[in-house]
Amino acid sequence: MIIALASEDSRGLDSILSHHFGRCPYYTFVEVEGKEIRNTISEKNPYFDAHNPGQVPAYINSKNVDVMISGGMGARAVDFFRQFGIKPVTGVTGTVKDVVQAFIEGRIDGVEPCEESKAHGH
Repeated sequence: MIIALASEDSRGLDSILSHHFGRCPYYTFVEVEGKEIRNTISEKNPYFDAHNPGQVPAYINSKNVDVMISGGMGARAVDFFRQFGIKPVTGVTGTVKDVVQAFIEGRIDGVEPCEESKAHGH
């Protein structure tokens, strides 16, 4: 399984999870087998400065991702990820390592609309 995480920096497992998936500076891709982390790669967000709806989910999908985790995500993005068969998970904070561990252990799951999305009625 490959888990993508919106990240504030490129420190891999030590990165801090970003609040917003589309406007994060980096993505950390974590390969997990069973309950074990196998590999980690950090990449700059190619759409950090600007993106159109659906571009970031398409980019994440191109990386063969199974799960997308970020602090927050709008309802429209959630729908795009689900259309690609990617499970969105939001409403969490911490380091990439702690968040991945919590996901692997089943302590986090599901989507909670971000405050920005709620404020705009999405």
